[in-house]
Amino acid sequence: MKDPEDKLPLLVVPDSKGRIRIWSELLKMPYINDILVLCSRSTPTEYLDFLDERYIDYLVVGYQQVDLENALEELNTKFRVKRVRVDSGGILNGVLLRAGMVDEVHLLIHPELVGGTTTNSIFQAPDLDDDEVPIKLYLESMEKIKDDIIYLQYRILDGMFKL
Repeated sequence: MKDPEDKLPLLVVPDSKGRIRIWSELLKMPYINDILVLCSRSTPTEYLDFLDERYIDYLVVGYQQVDLENALEELNTKFRVKRVRVDSGGILNGVLLRAGMVDEVHLLIHPELVGGTTTNSIFQAPDLDDDEVPIKLYLESMEKIKDDIIYLQYRILDGMFKL
């Protein structure tokens, strides 16, 4: 780890399959303190060696894939992380939401329309079962920012409850 007193955020990236290889480029980002890769026991040894050779810290949490709940507990225990901001694609967003691991959702709505049927959603998850209800949100704030972009901040009211 770099300077523990540095207030810049720790970039935490789940990569149990060992696909990300651009760590040297990510380390150049001026708005992060350091990087921590979340791996699982199924992560290839070759990839863990790759990370070691580049002095990239990693944490093994989970068996076939990263155990996100355990990872958050470890981040709190080992690194005193109290707040996590997730900038990701729809799959990780969906997993975290369905697991009840999200307190707030912040969205930027850009005034552009793409269309199509294969574009990823910002929250991807399996369809709801018959006894499940959608996650309820409460709008905390709304702001129009530059270039007609709308910033929305929602608080999660409740998890996805079964009826």
